[in-house]
Amino acid sequence: MGCTYAIAAYGRDAQELPWIVDRALDEVDRIDRLMSHYRPESPLSRLNREAAGGPVEVEPELFDFIAECLRYGRDSLGAFDITVGPLMKAWGFFRGEGRVPGQPELSELRGRIGYQHVILDPKEKTVRFERPGVELDLGGIAKGYAVDRVVSLLKEHGVVVALVSAGGSTLYGLGAPPGGNGWEVKVRDPIDGRSVAFTARLRDRALSVSGSREKAFEIGGVTYSHVMDPGTGMPAQGVLGVAVLTGSGTAGDALDNAFYVQGPRKASEYLKRLPPTEALLFLADGKEWKLVRLRN
Repeated sequence: MGCTYAIAAYGRDAQELPWIVDRALDEVDRIDRLMSHYRPESPLSRLNREAAGGPVEVEPELFDFIAECLRYGRDSLGAFDITVGPLMKAWGFFRGEGRVPGQPELSELRGRIGYQHVILDPKEKTVRFERPGVELDLGGIAKGYAVDRVVSLLKEHGVVVALVSAGGSTLYGLGAPPGGNGWEVKVRDPIDGRSVAFTARLRDRALSVSGSREKAFEIGGVTYSHVMDPGTGMPAQGVLGVAVLTGSGTAGDALDNAFYVQGPRKASEYLKRLPPTEALLFLADGKEWKLVRLRN
């Protein structure tokens, strides 16, 4: 999933706790093997290769997760979309080289983008693509799912105080550390990464952050971030970063991308239909940034 996972945990049994944390990290590796599109042998990669030719049976966990991703696609009116895989490759974010595709290429690609091109059969647990060239990229949400799975595993083994971090961009604070009311997490300035924009306190909730500084390149004085606008086929512009505080890492990962693409007005409307959620949008303001805080 392209990031390092870290777990800080407190427990009553000093000998058992390291074993529990190792099990949790093994769970991250398992999900990576299942959902990584960088691994040619993964079930997701096999699905991408074969689903345009007909229905492909996938294991229930992957099927259910894809169904949840498509729900976020529908609910966000396509602002979050797991079919952006071809766009990520065309813009050079898949391998990190960075390039600007021409308009003919973008026009062809837009015909392959859209969650509606993914057809699910819940009874048979099969997935098929409506047209050739469709490709799923779960990178924008799978790390949050892995965080949630780790939290569930820790709870199953009696751990009630922990901080789980996926590369610092998706975190879940379980309980509160000794002497504190929650886990304090600093969110970096979207322009100057050496500075702190604000500090969040996590107690039984998740923080997901998406920013243009994470993966971006500059050509001709224009900065292109890795967050794709599925509607235009181009990197989203105008938003420098989004931080979402919500109930799960999965939801946070989907929503930070959706809000990034939507901008404040549409994000505010979408927020009304969600469980308790807070979003902070960092907007470009000349050479500075301004903060818009949304909550339901």
